Amino acid sequence: MNHDATKNGEDLKRQLQADLDDSFDEELEMELDDSRLERLLEGVEKPGTDGEAGPGMDRHFYFKELFRLQSELVRLQDWVQNQKLKVVVLFEGRDAAGKGGVIKRITQRLNPRVCRVAALPAPSERERTQWYFQRYVSHLPAGGEIVLFDRSWYNRAGVERVMGFCSDADVEEFFRSVPEFEKMLIRSGIVLIKYWFSITDEEQHLRFQMRIQDPMKQWKLSPMDLESRRRWEQYTKAKEAMLERTHSDEAPWWVVEAVDKKRARLNCIHHLLSRIPYQDVAHAPITLPARVRNPDYLRGPVPKEMYVPAVY
Repeated sequence: MNHDATKNGEDLKRQLQADLDDSFDEELEMELDDSRLERLLEGVEKPGTDGEAGPGMDRHFYFKELFRLQSELVRLQDWVQNQKLKVVVLFEGRDAAGKGGVIKRITQRLNPRVCRVAALPAPSERERTQWYFQRYVSHLPAGGEIVLFDRSWYNRAGVERVMGFCSDADVEEFFRSVPEFEKMLIRSGIVLIKYWFSITDEEQHLRFQMRIQDPMKQWKLSPMDLESRRRWEQYTKAKEAMLERTHSDEAPWWVVEAVDKKRARLNCIHHLLSRIPYQDVAHAPITLPARVRNPDYLRGPVPKEMYVPAVY
């Protein structure tokens, strides 16, 4: 009996280690994707760098910190659920600034029923006739939920303004309305956190080049993205006006220096955790119930043609 218990314990240990390795591989897979893009860029001019790359973060340290922060995110998720908090996090920044990368790392270990991403497409004809904030309101969280907006109502102060999709009067009305709108959200009990991901002109150029070189990433480059590259200075002016007119004590902007992707991810997640005080939630011990075994039960055969071919 003791021998069986020891063997079962060792098997469980091996399975837990395998699961941990799988989690590591999942993150490594995304990191190797970044490395693959770097290799594709060999021979491509890197403007403003003279061929010299900045000091990178130690990979072992990065993984260790990322997994530690992700475990804290799980604790935060537990607290949000337990306290029925409503959390909204906005991620804004130029195209290729790294918003999607940090959102992936935040959601990677979390329950999608608790933490979800809102990435809205261009408004429909009907939505264009609605109150501007209306289509965003339907994505706001209920108690016990976290919503990450991959771009948000600040589209009006950025892409819509620069690309001429709205009038100057629309922009001015937005700047008058958004502080009141956000105060309403906060008064309703929503925790609102706003991040702007900041990259340099040279870094955006490099990241666009990476996407052009890589067939697996070219789908990320829309005609709008390419036009935004041409209008860098107009976007800069729009960003400066947005930060100046929508930064407030109630709903401040937080700027993430995002030229170094790894540091940006760690810094953003660390800061997010610091904005919401959370504690451990007490749970009753979990006991796996014994499986009910019926002597009359016979498992029916599954036809071979129903199985996915074991190519690997």
